[in-house]
Amino acid sequence: MQTLKDNGKIIHNRRICDAAELYDMLIESPEIAKAAKPGQIVHIMCGEGTTLRRPISICETVGDCVRLCYEVRGKGTKWMAERREGDLVSLLGPLGNGFTVKDGERALLVGGGIGIYPLLSIGKACGSAKAAFGFRNVSLVNSLDLFESNGIATSIITDDGSSGRKGFVTELVKDALANNEADVVYVCGPRGMMAAVAAICEEAGVRCEVSMEERMGCGVGACLACVCKTTFKDNRGVTGEKYKRVCVDGPVFDSKEIIWK
Repeated sequence: MQTLKDNGKIIHNRRICDAAELYDMLIESPEIAKAAKPGQIVHIMCGEGTTLRRPISICETVGDCVRLCYEVRGKGTKWMAERREGDLVSLLGPLGNGFTVKDGERALLVGGGIGIYPLLSIGKACGSAKAAFGFRNVSLVNSLDLFESNGIATSIITDDGSSGRKGFVTELVKDALANNEADVVYVCGPRGMMAAVAAICEEAGVRCEVSMEERMGCGVGACLACVCKTTFKDNRGVTGEKYKRVCVDGPVFDSKEIIWK
């Protein structure tokens, strides 16, 4: 797997939600854009005084550019939000293992909050894809046009019913699988939501892949800061547990691998 380093040029960096500090950054980086696969990430150097790069999922590639959608959560992402058109940013990527695409499968993209963004690239890669997204309320609903403009029909559910149906995204998943609308489910969002969706898929016998999020240090598997607990079976049929690194073994895993508790 090739990892590239580039000083990408910012094409735009727009705030996309009034109710939260959510941004859409488009960066010109031809080599990384060409090499990126759905579900992979890039590491961004976030200015002087910030030692560690910040991991951001690739939302999609657009020609020679990569689109990153992110939320301001600390010093690094605040620095990102202050960048302007024409600024250069140091990128390391694409990193990690992404989603698995199989010909002929109908996909259901399941996202919660900012977890919707990494699902755009896999939705574009699938021949047939629908999306089910959950938000806390209508003020946080954003970026649906990115999906719908690529032929991905979206269903919305909110905790308070202020947009779409009232409830949780797991309800949309249950309905879709009960109606035999998907052969594979791709999930990104809060850990509890992903665990619940994984359980629904396992009961229904539907393949499910999850994009895990953990705090990362080096991004190349050396520091072991981003491990998650998984289960495995060796060639003798003996099962056990082991930790895998989200940055290089993931961020995408088969949901049956993850030990959620």
